[in-house]
Amino acid sequence: MSADVPDGPETPFDALRGQLQHAATEFADGPDALQGILLGIVDDVDRAVHEPLEIFPVCHHSPASAVAMARRLREKQPKVVYLELCEDMAPLLSELRNCRLPVAVQAFASEVKGFPADWAPLSVVAPITEASAEYQAIAYALDTPGVELVLVDRSSDHVFQWQAGEKGPAGPDDRPTEEEAALHGDAVGVEIGDLRPRFAELEEHLLHHGRVRHWSEWWHQYVELPLGDSDHDTYRQVMLLIGSLFRRLAPGDPGRVRVDEDRERYMWTRMREHLAATGTDPEDCLYVCGAFHASSRVEEFGVHGSDTFEISPPGGSTWQYGLIPSSHAAIEAQFGLAAGSVSIAATQWAKNLRRTRVQPFRLAGQAGTRKPKKAAAPAVPVAPEQPSDKLSGFLQSPPALDLLDEAELLGWSVEIVRSARRNGYLASTADAISVFETSILLAGMRDRARPTPYDFQDAAVTCIEKETVPGRRDVRRLVEILMGGDRVGQVGYEALPPLARDVHDRLAPLDMKLQQRGVQRALLDMTSRPELRPCSDVLWMLRRLMPHGAARPIMGERELGKRSVQESWDLALGTHQRALIELGYEGVSIEQVLEQRLRRVAYAPDVTTATVLEAVEDAVLYLGSDRLADELGTRALEVLATERSVDGAPEVLRRVRRLLAYYRISRPALPSWIESFAKTGYAHYCTLLPTAFTDEDATVRQVAAMLGFLFSMESLALSLGCDRTQLDLAFAQSHPREPSRVALLWAAQVQLGQLSRTDLRERCDALLDNPLVVPAYPRYLSGFLHALEPVPQLADFVVEAVSNAFARLPDPVLLPWLPMLITTLRSEGADLAPLLIREAGRVFPGRLPVLDTWVPPWRAAAEAPAAPAAAGGGTARRAALLAAHPDTCDSLARLLGCEGTWEAETAAPAGAALLGRHPETAATLEVLLAGA
Repeated sequence: MSADVPDGPETPFDALRGQLQHAATEFADGPDALQGILLGIVDDVDRAVHEPLEIFPVCHHSPASAVAMARRLREKQPKVVYLELCEDMAPLLSELRNCRLPVAVQAFASEVKGFPADWAPLSVVAPITEASAEYQAIAYALDTPGVELVLVDRSSDHVFQWQAGEKGPAGPDDRPTEEEAALHGDAVGVEIGDLRPRFAELEEHLLHHGRVRHWSEWWHQYVELPLGDSDHDTYRQVMLLIGSLFRRLAPGDPGRVRVDEDRERYMWTRMREHLAATGTDPEDCLYVCGAFHASSRVEEFGVHGSDTFEISPPGGSTWQYGLIPSSHAAIEAQFGLAAGSVSIAATQWAKNLRRTRVQPFRLAGQAGTRKPKKAAAPAVPVAPEQPSDKLSGFLQSPPALDLLDEAELLGWSVEIVRSARRNGYLASTADAISVFETSILLAGMRDRARPTPYDFQDAAVTCIEKETVPGRRDVRRLVEILMGGDRVGQVGYEALPPLARDVHDRLAPLDMKLQQRGVQRALLDMTSRPELRPCSDVLWMLRRLMPHGAARPIMGERELGKRSVQESWDLALGTHQRALIELGYEGVSIEQVLEQRLRRVAYAPDVTTATVLEAVEDAVLYLGSDRLADELGTRALEVLATERSVDGAPEVLRRVRRLLAYYRISRPALPSWIESFAKTGYAHYCTLLPTAFTDEDATVRQVAAMLGFLFSMESLALSLGCDRTQLDLAFAQSHPREPSRVALLWAAQVQLGQLSRTDLRERCDALLDNPLVVPAYPRYLSGFLHALEPVPQLADFVVEAVSNAFARLPDPVLLPWLPMLITTLRSEGADLAPLLIREAGRVFPGRLPVLDTWVPPWRAAAEAPAAPAAAGGGTARRAALLAAHPDTCDSLARLLGCEGTWEAETAAPAGAALLGRHPETAATLEVLLAGA
């Protein structure tokens, strides 16, 4: 850029250019760099000021911008308002009148097309507060006849289209972690006027020399307060100057610069299209945008810019739109503002209105706002004037030394002491005086004309904060509450999606204020009030679909085959209103949403059999839908046939047992899918059993669950055509070596009759007698404990084995095993522990004195003398009772038509009488064996 003032017609900023050029030459080593920046800023302001379509630069949630916007709208009364906001959100803005601000306009897409799958769901929010310029523009346009509101920023789909080549949406490590950000979740925030230095050294320099801690405090001190009651031209030129300064000093991040410039091209292209289509005079329009974009240098800038920018069509994602509640803390967390800054801005907005007497715009019927005492007189449009240089005077004038508003500061000091006392601090009137004086002292040390809320906050912390916080809130938080607190918005009933309204209607019999924030207790007695049973169904589905705490049961349960007659609930639907609204994006009723989610889970690519069975159980439990349960059950059968591991065997066993028991007591016949599941599962686990016994990746609990499935489903599977030979072959091929699995195999063989209890007891005794095996004996016991799942009849033997271990194992082996035993029972044997305790209670004595003379039943049986031999040379005793009373047998014989006589009792047994009468079979067998 030339050092001389450019040729051409004089402009109002020529004098300012000369001053900045002289300053750049005097203070810089080389005039070119600094001069180029300073004079370029003036050129940007001059270009924007002379644009035929008036540009109104704003900063996000700035009270000064809101006041200037309200004043300018009443003066200019434009016919068209172009607003920097996603153009696809326009139909939703009229619903703002049914809400209590702050709220956020949201675009939501659960099914994404053309984007990476891990980005789903896509969400874009644009928070709106009353102390924001965009709300003033929206309220003016919607409530003023003949005024059109046109949103010109990129659509929600383009927000993610332009990020596809760069870094995607915020990941888990990039999202705000504060609880206050929960109202916006992980949505991408869209704001008007992201006015903050992108040059870290510049922001650090401004904070250091401004003697402030964070950017929000700097902006409040050096921009908000000076521009709070300035005239329109001064406000506009200063905001353009700041936007141009931050833009020219921004680092050259290619991705971010590209997105910023594309947004500017997009907006100017949309505005020219609208002007050409409607024939509106640019003088009757107002363009509301962030100050950063107002000083644009793209070729498409202005109503006479080039039309070379092509807008790509939206993608294939289906977008849903709605309003969600927002809060001051959520806005601060999402956009990186200091805690309490939005609440302070709301307080400053109210003060600006009282001082300037500007009548703000509010939507008719807006909830949470007071109606004006009298309607404001219609303003007369002001004729446009030629722009004049307001920057020179503003930059050269010293800060206005306003008189200290002692009444306001004194009120703050008294209220903070009162609030501190309520929260457990030992504060007194002396502390109020101290806070008052310290605020003035801090303002003077920081070269401020009057104390700001930030000075007052520092003074309150200094004078009242002690070493410990007696309550839940510290003094800094108490000051934020004093300045307005974390105001939370609410979406009205009329603005809710159909699903949310349906939920409120169906819960109306509870007679509760469901829109109210906080936890409310609901008592449901379905016996005296049967009409509450549908409410119970809705609450259980909400518990399944919404976050924890939205609907929490205190009393009552819902299990397969069980329904409570009385229930008690803690409801916080007002607190979790955002989650309820987002359910409305997925369907028109909670039943539809639940069915869609269950299908989505069941048909996921990496789904397991246990997960599908859980979906089947939920379909029966919450929806009572046999059709959906049969469909999902068939899907579970398909997934089971493709699984090659036993990772989910315990969960499969638990859920299929529960479903089978439910169907047996509630249906005349089992569904076809569960019969097929039992048949296929029997063959499936028989095939995997030999491998699972030796697979190091399979745990003992998983193998035990497989055996539990085989033994519990055996009768059903055999009745459906399965062959018992499959199970016999599986056990014949199973050769485990790990001690716990060996014990598990022994227990299974006892169940199958391949091993007697006497043999099993002898094997365990042999293990205890072998000193080389004793250290591994606890692992055998672990296998026996898991064997209670498939073979619960061994509970008494397990008690015997554990008792023998405590009696015979040495301490170096026993003591290290005890923690493992407790951990196993707690984590994996929660259902088995009651069985063991009940069996131990049956075996062991109930009173302590008896313990000294007590003998374990298994030892008593081993030590008992042999039974005396029967009379007659040791032969077995006959059925003496039948011989003494033959009448019963004679009657039964006559009834069956049999004839015979009673044989006399002989001293010796008759032997195998049948073999003696028919010796041919024995002779043939002898010949066969001799030939072999």
